[in-house]
Amino acid sequence: MISTGRASALSARSGLRHWQQNGATRRFSSSRGTWMTQQQQTAAAADISRVTIIGGGQMGSGIAQVAATKKYNVILVDVNQEALDRGKAYMAKSLARVARKKFGEEAQRQQREFVDDVLGRVTLSTKPSEAVASTDLVVEAIVENIAVKQKVFGELAKAAPEHAILASNTSSLPITQIAEAVDSARRRSFIGLHFFNPVPQMKLVEVVRTDASDEQTVARAVAFVKSIGKEPAVCKDTPGFIVNRLLLPYMMESIRLLERGVASARDIDTAMKLGAGYPMGPFELCDYVGLDTIKFIVDGWYKEGAGLQGDKTFASSKTLDDLVSSGRLGVKTGKGFYDYPKK
Repeated sequence: MISTGRASALSARSGLRHWQQNGATRRFSSSRGTWMTQQQQTAAAADISRVTIIGGGQMGSGIAQVAATKKYNVILVDVNQEALDRGKAYMAKSLARVARKKFGEEAQRQQREFVDDVLGRVTLSTKPSEAVASTDLVVEAIVENIAVKQKVFGELAKAAPEHAILASNTSSLPITQIAEAVDSARRRSFIGLHFFNPVPQMKLVEVVRTDASDEQTVARAVAFVKSIGKEPAVCKDTPGFIVNRLLLPYMMESIRLLERGVASARDIDTAMKLGAGYPMGPFELCDYVGLDTIKFIVDGWYKEGAGLQGDKTFASSKTLDDLVSSGRLGVKTGKGFYDYPKK
């Protein structure tokens, strides 16, 4: 493990540096090149009050939940009412857990009021153009298919106000390429906001800027992320952004160690948990993420990832291919590298 030694009064973190002066915390925004007070950060987020989430699946409903919990007015959009009802049920179940922890098992009335209050700020819609007509921020969280995302953004850009930020929650597709669906002027307000699953629990959001993203868009996005209790990490648009760019090579090398017979999956997991201090081993993490998701990402990078085409790190793995083709996708199917008995 790398030791950082004594903490510095000026530390770099998530594109922002902290500075203490007269008891007030200032932050340096690498996206703006200026020092921002807490009041300035709050002001940057204050011009966002209406948020539209496109996609009512686990990610989209999770983003809607955290935004509504922080008093934002949210519209959750999906193709049909059934999908929206599933998203609302997911939010209700998640909020119930939060309420029990917040108020205690016996405080039933407070729990109900909390859940009802948050859900009351979420409106459901099957009409995306109407849903974004007066929004300040659009976050897309739909299928990882670039053609589908481009089609959606092409339509949304025509309906959303000029000041609205357009953001994709993609974990692996190029933000720059998705933004090609909108005109050059609109690309200045186009950005990536990559939340992590499960959204209510995971603190990180990668704020992904393209060469066209302007400084105001980045600053507003960073301020919004902080306002919902998350920690932003600002990066350029590159395959995998920060986390997946580091995580996928680790996962693939773990699989190749297994294929070479160096150690079993269980022993590799044990070694990384006890030797490196990781909360999960690589095979446990692969199963949690989804083996089909991992295969989709690495296959895409190997074929056409910027600077990654033909990189042996992301070459196909027979073990991974066989597991996916046999339907062993990980936790979500009950079988992956490990078996997961139904509870």
